Amino acid sequence: MTTHLKTYFTHSRSLAIGAVFASVGFLFGNWVTWIPYVKEKYNLDDAQLGLLLLSLPFASTLSNPLSTLVINRFGIRNTTIVGLMGMAIVFSLPVNVPYLWMTSVALGLMGIGIAFTNVAMNTCVTTIERQDGIHIMSTSHGMFSAGGMVGSALASILMGFKIPPTLHIAAISIFVLTLAMLVRPIIMGIHEEKMQSDGGAKFAWPNKVLMGMIAISLCTNITEGTMADWTAVYMRDVVKSNDFFMGWGFASYAFFMASGRFVGDALIPQYGSRKILVGGGLLASFGIFIAVFLPYPTTAIIGFGLVGAGVSCGAPILYGSAARVPGMAKGAGLATMNTFSLAGFLAGPALIGVLSHEVNLSFAIGTVAVLALIWALLSNRARLY
Repeated sequence: MTTHLKTYFTHSRSLAIGAVFASVGFLFGNWVTWIPYVKEKYNLDDAQLGLLLLSLPFASTLSNPLSTLVINRFGIRNTTIVGLMGMAIVFSLPVNVPYLWMTSVALGLMGIGIAFTNVAMNTCVTTIERQDGIHIMSTSHGMFSAGGMVGSALASILMGFKIPPTLHIAAISIFVLTLAMLVRPIIMGIHEEKMQSDGGAKFAWPNKVLMGMIAISLCTNITEGTMADWTAVYMRDVVKSNDFFMGWGFASYAFFMASGRFVGDALIPQYGSRKILVGGGLLASFGIFIAVFLPYPTTAIIGFGLVGAGVSCGAPILYGSAARVPGMAKGAGLATMNTFSLAGFLAGPALIGVLSHEVNLSFAIGTVAVLALIWALLSNRARLY
């Protein structure tokens, strides 16, 4: 069960790309914990917050079709490193800028950075897997979740000690920039491959097989987006937790997501992608229902943790399958699925915000449990590779 982890953490290229995944998660975990601070800073209601949060996935979705062009022009190695460094800088902006419109622009820049870096670093993983004959996709995504857990917990603790956001975010940015420079020589050692054999960047319309994956990914992405954008708000406004525990809902979610992904490279070959996806949807739905119907700090943290475990292997399975869809140019399946499935992140924040404004936040988050059940049903029928 743990042999693949030993291979991962003793394999220099795996460890280097894992550090990139962890850094992206670390930045994201810090940001999501500060969302309630931004909401209070501009005195936003839930619907307005949902529309503001829409800026990030909207820019990411628009930028994603260009990722193939950028990667073919600059390479997966340069795009990964420069993308991470750019994210370290722009992730400091939303909390620090003085005006609401600037926050929206900053979130858009974050979305662009995520679009390019996400496709590049995942393509690095599939390249390493193919060249070195190892399975590291799930564990790499586990590194992202582990980074998110640490980032969210750290931000929550610093928030409890009333550390100024400017000082906190500046330190985080410097740390990630330093790490990017440390792993750069190893990342640059990955053999460069273009995403498409003809060097083009044409948008590939998904075939029937890929559409099945996209439908599942829409559900998993809405679930992930909801957990990222609304758990801290839920912990403050519904659970009424203090500042020290505001980020622990997301931290629990990220911890169990990371744990599931760290064992995913062993579990997926043993039990099969289909069973893992079906079970994950059922577990995520159960966890959301616990958090909604038992809105207390301990039960909410447990519930969000179950959601993390349920959603943990979704992205590794779907990313890997999309990259291997027959009849599509290399990398095109992954980029195309991202373009469509990111609509989940696009619709999720606004949908939750509007539902919360019209009914309440508990009802809004509860609707995601239904989507988790739908993803379990769809996974029973989808073709995976």
